[in-house]
Amino acid sequence: MHFSLILLHLAGATLLLLYAVHMVRTGMERAHASALRRLLGNAKGSEIRAVLGGTVVAVALQSSTAVAMLACGFAASGMLALPVGLALLLGADLGSALVVRVLSFDLGWLIPVCLLTGGIMHLKLSGQTMRETGRMILGAGFMLLSLRLIGEATGPLRDSAMLPALSGYLASDYVTAFLLGLAFTWLIHSSVASVLMIAAFAAQGLVPLEAGVPLVLGANVGSGLIAFWLSRGMPAQARRIPVGNLIFRLAGAVVALAASEALGLPVEKLGGGGTALVNLHVVFNACLAIVSLPFAGAMARLTSHLVPDPVAREGDNGLLGRRASALDRTVIDNPKLALTSATRELLRMGELVESMFHPAMHLLVAGTKQEIARIRKIDEDVNSTHTEIKLYIAELNRGGLSAQDIRRGMELTNVAINLEHAGDIVAKGLLALAAERAEKRLEFSSAGREELEGLHSRVAENLQLALNVLVSNDLSTARQLAAEKERVRDMERHSHEQHLMRLQSGLAQSIETSDIHLEAVRALKEFNSLLVTVAYPLLTESGDLLTSRLTRLG
Repeated sequence: MHFSLILLHLAGATLLLLYAVHMVRTGMERAHASALRRLLGNAKGSEIRAVLGGTVVAVALQSSTAVAMLACGFAASGMLALPVGLALLLGADLGSALVVRVLSFDLGWLIPVCLLTGGIMHLKLSGQTMRETGRMILGAGFMLLSLRLIGEATGPLRDSAMLPALSGYLASDYVTAFLLGLAFTWLIHSSVASVLMIAAFAAQGLVPLEAGVPLVLGANVGSGLIAFWLSRGMPAQARRIPVGNLIFRLAGAVVALAASEALGLPVEKLGGGGTALVNLHVVFNACLAIVSLPFAGAMARLTSHLVPDPVAREGDNGLLGRRASALDRTVIDNPKLALTSATRELLRMGELVESMFHPAMHLLVAGTKQEIARIRKIDEDVNSTHTEIKLYIAELNRGGLSAQDIRRGMELTNVAINLEHAGDIVAKGLLALAAERAEKRLEFSSAGREELEGLHSRVAENLQLALNVLVSNDLSTARQLAAEKERVRDMERHSHEQHLMRLQSGLAQSIETSDIHLEAVRALKEFNSLLVTVAYPLLTESGDLLTSRLTRLG
């Protein structure tokens, strides 16, 4: 086969592998997001539990980077201590390695089973959970299929005259091999896919163990670099977690690489070819978690020094600090640019509301007065941003605008008003209920808590949908967001009915928290209704929005 065709087949198989990993992660997040967040929330009690929780969630999501981003979100809201967050990522890296171990088995017989089962579930069954579970199974089948395709595509390379020279060079220059593994993993943004490909090459005899060891160690550092890169725009308390994890991984990889070169570690005893490299990947991450965990506190102090808190400016009262406004007054005479500027600032306002809403469930269930007060301060930034956006658009409207620009300005103003109202629902509704619960030291029943967590998780996903609609103006996403209003209403009605049944049964916890539970459910529904309004202008323009819900008018 011609070399260009080999590269084409290899590139196609690699992209299929990346897409399959994305499918599994997306399906898991959509179908079981509330369960994953609850698992991570329960893992925040101690560093040992955090390691175990991070391992389980990374196996479920097949991505340590996804766990890192969740941990950064918790840390940004003040809900996750830095040492516990570092432990969480150590466990996540081990979980990701275990995924590679499972996928490296000979599971070719599962390919048609996964494709058939997943395809039927995803395309034919009703219910989002069943469809997204089908997506996960399909993704697993595509991952196994892509690994087979990679093996078939690289088969002809064994007879290449160029390959022995390249493999020999990487085996003798372990630094280059290490950097190549690091760069490739960062480039494709998936350590699972990277290590699986390295193992596949080794299984085909294309990569000797002497080159595979530094490639795998470099892939582990590249995995830490991915989370570091993706979190670069987050608050300092969030960025410290991936920074500490990257330092752990870099130090561990350098020590392992030096030991391998100086002492000649018997890696071949871990198995033959690709199996040895996969087992090395698992052993490295297990040892790294065991050795690094006692130093989580010291690493937390080091990263706090390396990533200090920003110096607060006078008048900066919000928890996240006041970033530079996106409202550019130098383009106020250009309506198109000015409206784009207002849209960017609206997106920032939405992110502020999200930073309040995300920890609201934790605060409602187990938050302290201090945590509640810290999150409530963000509402000051939301209110001031709302005022600035309205004044900016009002100033813009004094110029000569087209009818389309005037309509867009009004739409953006309405979004700002609704986001400000949504922030008030969190600050004056949910957080006030959380403070009442904390003061009276009440506890929800397990069923009541699960209902609230499920509803909160659904609304949190809808908040992301609303921000996507705001930026993209995508009609299909707008339809999806509008459909969520009815689903959330059904969830609210179901929770109300179940709560009344618990009251009738005399459950003490439900009786004590009855008012708080019902008001919290109502607040979540109202918050979601405000989010859905972001989709209304698009749906009105396309003719998808009815003027009335009545079957007949008049």
